[in-house]
Amino acid sequence: MLTRVPGGAPLLRRLTGNRVPVIPTEAMGLHFSNPIGLAAGLDKDAACSGPLSDLGFGFLELGTVTPQAQNGNERPRLFRLTAHEAIINRMGFNSAGVRTFTQNLEATGPLPIPVGINLGKNAATPIDKALDDYVAGMKSVYNLADYITINISSPNTQDLRNLQGEDNLERLLSGLKQEQTILARQHHRDVPLVLKIAPDLPTDEITTIANSILKHQLDGIIATNTTTARPGLDNLMSVKESGGLSGRPLKNSSTAVIKTLFNTLKGQVPIIGVGGISTAEDAWEKLIAGADLLQIYSAFIYQGPKVIRQIAVGLERKIRQLNCDTLTEAVHKARGQPH
Repeated sequence: MLTRVPGGAPLLRRLTGNRVPVIPTEAMGLHFSNPIGLAAGLDKDAACSGPLSDLGFGFLELGTVTPQAQNGNERPRLFRLTAHEAIINRMGFNSAGVRTFTQNLEATGPLPIPVGINLGKNAATPIDKALDDYVAGMKSVYNLADYITINISSPNTQDLRNLQGEDNLERLLSGLKQEQTILARQHHRDVPLVLKIAPDLPTDEITTIANSILKHQLDGIIATNTTTARPGLDNLMSVKESGGLSGRPLKNSSTAVIKTLFNTLKGQVPIIGVGGISTAEDAWEKLIAGADLLQIYSAFIYQGPKVIRQIAVGLERKIRQLNCDTLTEAVHKARGQPH
């Protein structure tokens, strides 16, 4: 790996990260050099956070990490749909466990960009005990995270998505906020708490989730995780594989969820938009729909680090075209909102 060679990390920054335009963005009380983040799922054990932070991302989300180590689902469990720049995965929260995760992150040292840590529950933990796993994860990573994501939307852990139901969600968010308050006092710092939801929800359930987030004063929401649907992929052999679909085919459904959330949240809670972003136009569409920050995954797998710069350059062009000074101003102007 280039970063293990003396002088490799500065060279990597010079070749990739330093070529990404700076587009200052504020959300959740955090500052981002640009709004383009890496979605969870790539660096599950915080083993590559240093090199990833040099590529030009505005932030990283690491994990999903579970309290105890687990192998995840049997292989094969990941399938590329190259023609559609898409991926189907049924990884099942394969994780080295939170102890190894935190050791890896501590060994890397402070990173130059914000780091989110995505938490999951162990497969063996019953749904009615899920809060215990999330609380254990929060306690373990709190002092290392710039924000913490609660992942209740992976389709690859049995019954996990049931936590998105109104009653289960009420109990979960109440317990999480209580723990967040305790940890903030212990560590003398506030770490934002974010919820990640699925794209496969009816509009009324999305609205219910948005109202729960307002009620419990969560700090952000990620829309969306992978989908169990197969939009536009009916004739592909790989479509028969179970798991969550990410990439271009997810774009429209994730954008629709963002719009529904924004109609209720109205800018009171930041939205991180993810799903099918592979160009600057895709990114702009998510921002206009209501997103404050963005995440990519499949496009990074297929296009490599250059996609970060391409998206940022395109967003910078949008700001200039609208005669604005900041991305936030440009987005508000495009939406027809006062800044």
